[in-house]
Amino acid sequence: MPDRAHDVVVYGASGFVGELLAAYLAAAAPPGLRIALAGRSRDRLAAVRSRLPEAARDWALVQADSTDPAAVTALAEGTRVLATTVGPYARYGLPVVEACARAGTHYADLTGEVLFHRDAIDRADPPARETGARIVHSCGYDSIPSDLSVYLLAGRARADGAGGLTDVRLVATAKGGFSGGTIDSMRAQFEAMGSDRALRRVLGDPFALSPDRAAEPATRQPADAAPPARDRDGRWTAPFVMAAYNTRVVRRSNALQDWAYGHGLRYGEVMGTGGGVTGGATAVGVTAGLAGLFGAMSFGPTRTLLDRVLPAPGTGPDETARERGWFRMTVEASTESGRRYRAIAAGKGDPGYKATAVMLGESALALALDSDRLPGRAGCLTPASAFGDVLVDRLRAAGHTYEVDAI
Repeated sequence: MPDRAHDVVVYGASGFVGELLAAYLAAAAPPGLRIALAGRSRDRLAAVRSRLPEAARDWALVQADSTDPAAVTALAEGTRVLATTVGPYARYGLPVVEACARAGTHYADLTGEVLFHRDAIDRADPPARETGARIVHSCGYDSIPSDLSVYLLAGRARADGAGGLTDVRLVATAKGGFSGGTIDSMRAQFEAMGSDRALRRVLGDPFALSPDRAAEPATRQPADAAPPARDRDGRWTAPFVMAAYNTRVVRRSNALQDWAYGHGLRYGEVMGTGGGVTGGATAVGVTAGLAGLFGAMSFGPTRTLLDRVLPAPGTGPDETARERGWFRMTVEASTESGRRYRAIAAGKGDPGYKATAVMLGESALALALDSDRLPGRAGCLTPASAFGDVLVDRLRAAGHTYEVDAI
């Protein structure tokens, strides 16, 4: 890649998550890394920069609107790595990802939108393969813990000679606020679907993000919205709001790595709600709440009513709440040999905000600093297929937990 003005650009730096990302990079990036802040308003970018540590006060500011093709092209061509928090990605993201693919610029985002991800694959993957750009989607709580956990499970099973993975289930527990950006992304997907049956079929396909749908095995996959259930240990589970997205990312990772996890992989995700009567009541409440939310999102008038009560885009919890948050993913896997394994992915900080800033920040740093150690792939990638052990090591060093044990 020819020399460019910047090593890393944070696009959307004046937004809530964008500023958290900038603050993380100000603390974690090595001296001399040329970082710039980008967004629509130069004044707002300058205000963000003024709140960052002294080491970031000389960072460049780049004014760029995603609706301006010339500005987006210049943005992509001026940096080696672009990390974007500007969502909903279906509304604002395609011009940016396409510009990076054409320019050979490495890219990382936070999308949890199946429809955008599918469009990005179709439109940006071919040029990115030609230019060598690594386009890495979903580099936050959606979907790094899920994706890296299954990657590690498959690697351990392979090293032990246990064969491919078969039944794998993730149980998510967390403490944190519901992101206004996530709500806006959900709203955008429901608006896009409308009465379009073709888009509904895409969302309903468990292999919607596959690089080669016809080559996918006919292995039946778990339901995205499993009803409340009680495990053998007495703990209850409910549907996990991001299961319909994360599971498709993991299956894409499997295919991009030549089905290294196994053709018989059956992967599902649920939310843990605890034990006893309280856990059961919570599971029922979560299930009913999600059904009501999705139902209301499906109709324009009720979407408008929800706008009055749900978190707005660009907002989030205060620092105290972000510090008190945490996440923990427990992933259990069976293998072709019958041996079983458990992975734990965990971290401190609100998962959608503080922990996500760490994940996206380390992803951007891996693209900027570890290019020679990353898997030799280009195109539209997933965290596991793009980073592998490099990102696992980075996140461990940043204080997150990623471990695998036999059970």
